[in-house]
Amino acid sequence: MAQNLIFSIFGKRIAHLPPDLKPPDTTDWAFANFRVSEKGVGDIHWFHEVPMSEVLVTGGSGFVGSHLILQLLAGGHQVRTTVRDLKREPEVRAMLTEGGSKSDGSLSFFAADLGSDAGWQEAIAGCDYVLHVASPLPVSAPAHEDELIVPAREGTLRVLRAARDADVKRVVVTSTCGAIYYGHKPQKEPFNESHWSVLGEDMSAYVKSKIIAERAAWDFIAQQGGKLEMSVINPAGIFGPLLGPDCPSSLHIVKRLMDGMPGCPQISFGVVDVRDVADLHIRAMTHPAAKGERFIAVGGKSMSMLDIAKVLRVRMGAAARRVPRLQLPNWLVRLGAKRDPAMRQLLPMLGKVRDASNEKARRVLGWTPRPNEETIVATAESLAKYGLLKGQVR
Repeated sequence: MAQNLIFSIFGKRIAHLPPDLKPPDTTDWAFANFRVSEKGVGDIHWFHEVPMSEVLVTGGSGFVGSHLILQLLAGGHQVRTTVRDLKREPEVRAMLTEGGSKSDGSLSFFAADLGSDAGWQEAIAGCDYVLHVASPLPVSAPAHEDELIVPAREGTLRVLRAARDADVKRVVVTSTCGAIYYGHKPQKEPFNESHWSVLGEDMSAYVKSKIIAERAAWDFIAQQGGKLEMSVINPAGIFGPLLGPDCPSSLHIVKRLMDGMPGCPQISFGVVDVRDVADLHIRAMTHPAAKGERFIAVGGKSMSMLDIAKVLRVRMGAAARRVPRLQLPNWLVRLGAKRDPAMRQLLPMLGKVRDASNEKARRVLGWTPRPNEETIVATAESLAKYGLLKGQVR
């Protein structure tokens, strides 16, 4: 029988478990939520109880980082976050307030940069877990790929070393689906966590930086990690609602469609909601079965830009009047990429369809992502809400 059991009736926690209720396993912490009627107890749902912890989120001002903080605070955790400049603290707190959080004294800020050792020891000391989200993601391609590769790799190793030295239980590292399915021949079956991308020229500097950083992280854990545990989340294209007026790079595809393009490039990619990415990180943070594992975060089958455009036109009404209806030939996209740095980053994806499976995350961690269409609509509505679309006045 599991120990330290609690249960609730209509959301109210009760101190004693009825003798006829038994949990599905012998986990030390379990939670039962059920309804009581004249016929007895019914609709029982068991959950693992996550003890409140001290958690560091790197890159708290970012898209994923801010949503992670929001969910951790809602779960009752003590949260720390790093920003490169403490002047951004009011901005992050404003985003959290926008998301409905009242952080009060449950959130603290530390100055730390991926390119320097300064600040990391202080930020991590005393933490139970670290969620390492921070990584450079530019709107346009850098002048040299090392501008992304070096800080991504060295920053990840810097965080892992500090976490090991501080006796952190587990680090969850944010990687990408790009570390899974590049460099392989087309296949009918979706890619899974056992696949690794093959480094080559046919990928952006960002994707290359994430592959190298994740490889370096696993090597560190195997050779120098000591008792430190690690899990890795490999998200597809991250979309969903903003918490403020800054538009992250991953949302620029929807923004450009809404603002109007001559047509849709023939590219496809996996879609996942930022809220679900945050949820998967938190599940991987404490679940025993997540130790030493990778988890793909994708909402479903990949979508083409033309698919996304169709969703926007149907669901966004007059706001989607500029969304293109036609698909551009590949030769025209290549020509346009010579003048458009943002378009140039899409060239490795041109004409290719890569699907990835979320089966492992669903099965092992009980993760249930939102449908792709819901995520795309939430993205467009959020861009409109903050006045980020063409013709809007902020």
